[in-house]
Amino acid sequence: MIMILRLLTVMGLLLLVGCATSPPRQVNNICSIFAEKPGWYASAKKSQKRWGSSIPLMMAFMHQESRFKATAKPPRDKIFGFIPGPRKSSAYGYSQAQTSTWDWYKKDTGNWSYDRDDFGDAIDFIGWYNTKTKEINGVSLSNAYSLYLAYHEGHGGFKKKSYNKKQWLKDVAKKVATRSSTYSKQLKECEARLQKSSGFSIWPF
Repeated sequence: MIMILRLLTVMGLLLLVGCATSPPRQVNNICSIFAEKPGWYASAKKSQKRWGSSIPLMMAFMHQESRFKATAKPPRDKIFGFIPGPRKSSAYGYSQAQTSTWDWYKKDTGNWSYDRDDFGDAIDFIGWYNTKTKEINGVSLSNAYSLYLAYHEGHGGFKKKSYNKKQWLKDVAKKVATRSSTYSKQLKECEARLQKSSGFSIWPF
């Protein structure tokens, strides 16, 4: 009997872990995302207050990068068309941050315990990176289109305008900007409720 109870407990814990890390079911509606993942709003709000990027903008970046999948990785190249080869980059997690950039983030913030498959850490990274883009490239934190181009190409690539040779990337950046605007409109419908349930004040003081 005791063994059965222990087994059920372990299975329950595994189920909870799976639910916690699985992507939200309705990724096209930010209110649905936060309703399903209550802790995510608090993490997103914390990043917004810390770095200045809006919640809809950061969530639009994450939607594009991983569709909110904690362990997302780039596809592998194929050797001879069918043998799995190396991955295209070291990008990993919600934000698809590359290892070198993630290490820079941890060093710059002084917290070496951050993990790319942790939502709170990943959205904080996006906010941090956008702040770096503002400092290095002079891009406004409200300019989702240019911020995403810098996010994808890196600060050096953005400065060289490497994106001008990638029409597909500019099209993706437009999609991200549109999603950011859509998320913003949606969030206005539910943010007061989210702030109340998460303990954030509705007022800016």
